[in-house]
Amino acid sequence: MTIGYSAFYRTVAFFWAALTLFSINAKADEQYDYLIKGGVVYDGSGSAGEVRDIVVSGGVIAFWDEQNPGPIQASRIIDASGFVVAPGFIDPHTHSLDDLENSKTRQNLNYLTQGVTTVFTGNDGGGSPNVRQVKDGLAEDGVGTNVALYVGHGAVRRAVMGTDKRPPEPFEMQAMKDLVRQAMADGAFGLSSGLYYAPGSFATTDEVATLAEVTAGYCGVYDSHMRDESSYTIGLLDAVREAIEIGRRAGVPTHISHIKALGVDVHGKSLEVIGLVNAARAEGLDVTADQYPWLASGTSIAASLVPRWAMAGGRDAMKERLQDTRLKQRLAKEMAENLRRRGGPDSLLVVGGEASWQGKTLADLAGKWRLTPIDAAVRIVLAGDADVASFNMHEEDVINFMRQPWVMTGSDGSGGHPRKYATYPQKFQQYVIDAPVLSLSDFIRKGSGLVADSLGLKGRGYLKPGFSADIVIFDPETYRANATYRAPEKLSSGVEYLMINGELAIDKGHATGKLSGQVLTHTTDCTN
Repeated sequence: MTIGYSAFYRTVAFFWAALTLFSINAKADEQYDYLIKGGVVYDGSGSAGEVRDIVVSGGVIAFWDEQNPGPIQASRIIDASGFVVAPGFIDPHTHSLDDLENSKTRQNLNYLTQGVTTVFTGNDGGGSPNVRQVKDGLAEDGVGTNVALYVGHGAVRRAVMGTDKRPPEPFEMQAMKDLVRQAMADGAFGLSSGLYYAPGSFATTDEVATLAEVTAGYCGVYDSHMRDESSYTIGLLDAVREAIEIGRRAGVPTHISHIKALGVDVHGKSLEVIGLVNAARAEGLDVTADQYPWLASGTSIAASLVPRWAMAGGRDAMKERLQDTRLKQRLAKEMAENLRRRGGPDSLLVVGGEASWQGKTLADLAGKWRLTPIDAAVRIVLAGDADVASFNMHEEDVINFMRQPWVMTGSDGSGGHPRKYATYPQKFQQYVIDAPVLSLSDFIRKGSGLVADSLGLKGRGYLKPGFSADIVIFDPETYRANATYRAPEKLSSGVEYLMINGELAIDKGHATGKLSGQVLTHTTDCTN
């Protein structure tokens, strides 16, 4: 019997070897779409790069070179020698929906030239509750990058309650829950909040936690622009505690948007914030954050200086209050305190509004108009408001946050600020090359695999067989930011090739114009 079984096993082994050899030869004879040769490949896991070849076919990564040692037939061979090959970057925080819905900008070129292949939008509580309508519109018209959507707490609250500063009635709470539930069923990745902004600022912790809990059954994420990044209301540390508590109560991961210590009152507080997050993670809570590598945030004069109580009821009501002589002294006092927090009138660089304002600080305009800085700010708001670059951060805090393994890269891209056009190459240039804070492996992971893992993005963020072929190939010698605060809309350079879902969006450094992005739908299977 022993001899019989041995003969049987030898026969099986012979046929298996023959079948394997046949499979390899068949694979070698197969025609693939792309062979990317000779680049230093970083797979998104944080592992060191190594020279290897990648085969792409049918919009996915087919296999690595060592998985098929035979000759490979490909329709296009890309020589990546001397270049970095990495997963396309995933930006967890953008304000790109308007661009994606515009026929002139839906290519999302400002992100493509940074190496970004997927953008999240609907952040800061602004994501439309009608996720299906947004998705269908984007899919029908086409988009240059992949896009993932959040449903916004502020948008949901506004749809049900307007901009009232009050708690919801029970029927209103139910209506908000229903909107969030439908949005999640339609593919939203989670609930975003903007608790610094009206009307989100009028909500209690309980309200937000109740709505975030709705997303738990859909594997959702709670993404938060915290209530306070400075000392405006509850303070930076308590705002971090609130964000963590909302995730704890809701039973979902908490993601802190554009983590920072904003303003002179909280400079140096980064280590305390890091301690709070690390304690929560040690407790077993899933808490992450994103960050942009700039010392100025992007906001508006009104959002920077006008107190939230004055915004109740909407923009027209705010303007009425700003012109109410009975409120002038109170508003001037509170706006002056807000200006002090941000570093004074020289710290606000106007980048929007009327052309004659742009490129000047609030101090410049106040001097020109012979007004106090507060009266100048009121004049700007009453004339329609203006975006500003607000220089309010200390670099030591930026670096402390950047070093954390749970902090990823995100642009918070908005008009008038170079972060919309240059966040990823700026971070590479400044914090990988010029004054190293991160290794190249860490830089790539913070823009790819970490984002995908944290926000529930399946099948992307890594260079792995079977994953979508979202691939950036950049020249480390020329990959750089060209946008500045004075010229914020200059495209970045150095991305030689950019592949999205297996199609080239950038080819030999030039945009192809292809709209090969997809509108991504969040999985509702929490086990995958």
